[in-house]
Amino acid sequence: MPRLLQPLAKRDLTADSMTAQRQGETMAVELVLEAMPQEMVHLVAGNLGQVIGVMEVLTEAGAGLRLAA
Repeated sequence: MPRLLQPLAKRDLTADSMTAQRQGETMAVELVLEAMPQEMVHLVAGNLGQVIGVMEVLTEAGAGLRLAA
């Protein structure tokens, strides 16, 4: 979990909420940032995709970042 928050921390961003739920062999994590600058979304998503174990990063306007690890 700390590895998923690191891309936010290095840009001085704080998640408004974070949920993690185990789904069999995988874990689904949702990070919600209400005031994330639009120009940072692709940078953070790219960093999250480089975390070992992350299989997919989905972004949704107004719904935060969704990860499958």
